[in-house]
Order: sequence, then structure tokens, then C-alpha cells
Amino acid sequence: MKIQLKNARVVDPTLGIDGLFDILIVNGIIQEMGHHLGGNPVNYEINMRSRMVVPGLFDMHIHLREPGFEYKEDIMSGISAAANGGFTGVACMPNTDPVMDSADVVKYVIDRASHNPLVSVFPIAAITVGRKGEQLSEMRDLAESGAVGFSDDGSSVLDSQIMRLALEYSSMLNLPIIQHCEDSSLTKGGPANESRNSVRYGLKMQHHLAEELILQRDLKLLQAFSGKYHATHISTAGSVDLVKNAKRNGLPVTCDVTPHHLFLDDSLLFDYDTNLKVNPPLRTKEDCEALIEGLRDGTIDAIASDHAPHAIHEKEVEFDAAPFGMIGLETTLGVIMTKLYHTRILSISEIVSLLSVNPRKILGLPIPKIEPGASAEVTLIDPDLEWTVNPEEFLSKSRNSGFRNWKLKGSPVGIIHGQKMFLSARLR
Repeated sequence: MKIQLKNARVVDPTLGIDGLFDILIVNGIIQEMGHHLGGNPVNYEINMRSRMVVPGLFDMHIHLREPGFEYKEDIMSGISAAANGGFTGVACMPNTDPVMDSADVVKYVIDRASHNPLVSVFPIAAITVGRKGEQLSEMRDLAESGAVGFSDDGSSVLDSQIMRLALEYSSMLNLPIIQHCEDSSLTKGGPANESRNSVRYGLKMQHHLAEELILQRDLKLLQAFSGKYHATHISTAGSVDLVKNAKRNGLPVTCDVTPHHLFLDDSLLFDYDTNLKVNPPLRTKEDCEALIEGLRDGTIDAIASDHAPHAIHEKEVEFDAAPFGMIGLETTLGVIMTKLYHTRILSISEIVSLLSVNPRKILGLPIPKIEPGASAEVTLIDPDLEWTVNPEEFLSKSRNSGFRNWKLKGSPVGIIHGQKMFLSARLR
């Protein structure tokens, strides 16, 4: 199969490329890249009209819900949602039933995903058995089965000795410990950030120190015992400062942030929209500003959606009773382009690093390159396409988006992954 992309703005920060090229892809391999390619018949010719082609985007924190919660999402629907969001690869968290704490469950996820190789799926296995924080999982067996990292996401590893052992194993396996930083004794299931807004709205609260105390402890353990440590979905100004200082001191720490923690804050909870109930909770506007600055100065390494699908009936309850989480695979790029690219806060090269290159570096995965001889793994982006978020049009099974009705500028319009291609209805 031959695919030709004409007049494409190719942006590859790894290779230092940002320019207009034609790209010829033959049987999933980039065969030629240059100017005014032609002369040979192709199966598909796409005139990009200066729209962007970038190394395939990668979301390092999503929930596919399978096995156990397929009514919310399953591996096939998650792959479709990821492709529609411009992602050629994702890493899925172990909050499944059974928990992804055994080689059998890891192999099950990999096998199911192999039936649709449009998007590569990489399992993140549990740090502890049952995600209970009491006993380490068989980390070596899980790694040998295909896990690319370890997390008890949704819960912190509160036991310091177990976290020490996990970090020591992470050094031996060269795979990251991905920590959900939450001291549950300070949260008690509170659905909202402790702030004036939450007091005004009468919501149960959790203090920002619940996140920062766990992060601070982990960084102390990392300093003492080494390891490979990643703090996921950080949400406070204090967490940004902790990571910044740790990096200055040479600690091997990385972190990510979600679009909703960047651009949604707790003042929006006035109407008790359960789609805005997430964990960690939406913080203050000042926290949002600190997170954006953390992206600008390089403290924050990656952007991840924390795609957390839930059925409509689960979210259509009172705020306290609703589950935490919102979907994000199909809005992440549009929100980031609108709020960071078109406002000139970040360049497209910086955005591609945050959404493609760095997540793979953290997980030790190969980074796609746009050059002759490389396997084709690219995302097609229309940076100027204007659209309105309508979850009813999404390919995810769930509709719990916190960005409903947002007007966005910039959208993925397709992906090419080897010999597989997905073109969005927005590609004109």
C-alpha cells in the first residue's frame, strides 16, 4: 500500500525538523521525503495544505476498563477513541477487575489489543497485589509479560517500606514507578479541593497537602535509595515546586499533568457538574497558572489525559456519590492547541515533545521518527480547524467530558501507524 502526504508541515523535535515536505509511505515504511514527489501511482494521496504531520502522539495515562468494566469502555472502543484523538500509542492503568497485578491479565490486555494494531497499547501493571498497598506484586514477572511501568493509580502506596522496595525494583527493571500522590488520611473521599469555592458550594474537601506530602516523602526515598520515579497528574503549585527542586538536585524524577488540571479550576463547581469531579480534584486558578508555568520551564515532562470513562447513569447522581474521572482522549490535543499553541505559550515542537516524545522516553519506548527508512507512525493535525466539543460524536463508549461545548481551534485529523490508517471526518 502506498500513501502520499503532499505539502505537509513536518514537525519532528527529535530530528530538529520543521518544514514543508511530501512524504511517500510504502507498506508502512517512509520511503521518500522531499519536495514535489510524484511520478508513481499511489493508493491514497492526501493534500495536507500545510497542515502538520508529527510523530504519533502517545497518552501515557488512560483507563481502558477491560477486563471487568467493559460497559464503561473496552480495549477496542478505547483504541477507536485514541485514534480519533490523534494517538498512535497509549499506556493503560491497572484499575481493572481483576486488577492488572498478574502476568495473565497483562497478557490478556496485550492479546486483545493485538486484534486492532491501529493504536499500540502498553499495560501499566499494579505496584502492589490488588492495588491494596500491602504486598509488592511480582514485578519481574509482570515486566517480562509486557508491562512498561507500575502504578497503583487511584491509590497511593502509603507504606514507605513498600515504596522503597518498589523503587529499588524499578532500578533493576529500568521501568518507572508511577505514583498517584494522595495521603488518603487527609482526603477521606472528599470530592473537592479545600478552598473558598468549595466552602461556598458546601462540598466535602481535601487539602492540597494530601498530594504534596506523598510526593515529598517519595522524593526523599528516591534520594536515599534511587529508582525510576514518575508523579502522575500533579495538580498543585506546591507539587511543581517539589519536582523543580528535585530536578535541580539531580534526582531521576519525571511528572505529567492533565489538560483538565491545566485549564479547569474549582470555581467551575458552582453547578455541581459531576463530570468535573476528578481525583486529584480541580484546584485553584493559581494552581493552574503554576502548572502552565511548569510546562513552560520544563519542570513538567508530559501531558496525559487520565482518560477515565464512566457510564451515564454513574455520573447522573449527586456530586458526592459520583465516581471520580472524566474522559480525555478525544479532547486533549484540541484543548492543548487552543490554550497553549494559539496563545503562543508553547511552540508546536514543545507540544509534540510533551505529547509524543517525552511520554515514550519515560516509559523506555522507541520514539517514532519522520525520516526515510523509519516505520510510519504519525499524527496528522489541522492547527486551525475550529470545532465544538460534542461528546455524543466521540468514539469512546462514555460521554463524561469536562470540556463539553468548549469551542476549540486545532484538531487531529488522522493517524498512520504502519500499514494502518485512520482519517477523521474533520479531514477535508
